[in-house]
Formats: sequence, structure tokens, C-alpha cells
Amino acid sequence: MVIPSRLTEYIVAAMVIILAPGPSVLFVIARAIAWGRKTAVFTVAGNVTGSFVLSVFVALGLGPILQRSDLAYTAVQWGGGLYLIYLGIDAIRHRRIHAADMTKNNDVAPGLVRSIRDGFWVGALNPKAIVFYAAVLPQFIDRDRGSITAQLIMLGAIFSTLAFISDGSWGLLAGTARAWLATDPKRLEKLRATGGTIMMILGTAVLISAVVSG
Repeated sequence: MVIPSRLTEYIVAAMVIILAPGPSVLFVIARAIAWGRKTAVFTVAGNVTGSFVLSVFVALGLGPILQRSDLAYTAVQWGGGLYLIYLGIDAIRHRRIHAADMTKNNDVAPGLVRSIRDGFWVGALNPKAIVFYAAVLPQFIDRDRGSITAQLIMLGAIFSTLAFISDGSWGLLAGTARAWLATDPKRLEKLRATGGTIMMILGTAVLISAVVSG
């Protein structure tokens, strides 16, 4: 198996995007506030599974294309960077709505299977993860050191592992402080705004990288 030479830099970039409170983190926090830590952790398990499946699909689709085309590689960088900035702006603009959604809940907690299933679909359809796998992750592959598809899948697995640790911690923390978070929507608004800002910064960094490498 080929280990990309910029693996340490990749882990740093992955942690930045994972720690930014996006759709997956917000969903886990909402579950933790509503039903506690157990439900949140099972939700995270489903979420990272869905995220890894998504990374495999992206790798299988993008890997052969990026192996052959410099133009496609540049286009992916620009498209992904701009979309990350858009997601960041949208997160800041709608932070109040997102905060209100996080405190809505039903009386009956979902079971283990439903928690995993719901988390899976949030992870598999997470726009932040799609952009990361398609635009940010390819920057850390070595195009002259073997199969790009295999490298993308490996990096996706690393991302999912880190996400399980990070998102699981968010779930445990939110489940422990559920009353404190639910009683003041401003706290959740600040959390969402912080995530939006980080996504904008990361999107800008992707665009700068595209300009420099171009």
C-alpha cells in the first residue's frame, strides 16, 4: 500500500474540517441534547460508516480521472474551494435556524438500529464530506506513486476514523451538557457560526493552493 508523503499534513487538514461543526456534528449534537450520549454514539457509528462509503464512491469515480487529467484535478480544486466557501456563508446566515432545529425533539428516543441508520444517511449525504473527499483530499495524493484510487480510499478510511473519535467526543460532551446547551440557543448559534467560518477559511486555502499549483 502506498503511503502518501504528505500524510501528516493531510491529518491536520482532516482534523480542521472534522472539528468545524457541520451537518454531521450538528446532527450528533441534536441527538445528544434530545436523547443523551448512548443515542449520540450510535448515531456517530452510522455517520462515519456512511461517510466512508461516500469516500469509496468518490475514490472510484475520481481516482481514474485524476490519474489522467491535470485539468480535472484543477477543476476539482476550484469547484470544491468555492463550494466550501458557500457552505460557510450559508452556515453563518442560517445559524439561528440551525440552532432552533438542534433543540427540537420527539418524546421517544430512537433505537440502536434507527440511530445507526439515520446517522448513516446523514454521513453519506453530507455536503461538507463530499467536498472534502472530492476537492481537498486529492491534494494529498502522490500521483506518481501508484494507484490514486487506492490512496483516496486509504485517506478516506483515515478521515472516517478521525471523525468517529471527534464526533463521538462531541456527542459525549453534548450529552453530558445537554441542559446547558438547550437552554441558550445563542451558544448553538455561535457553534454554527464558528463552523461556517472555518469552512470559509478552508475553502479559501483550497483556492490559494489551486492558484499556486497552477
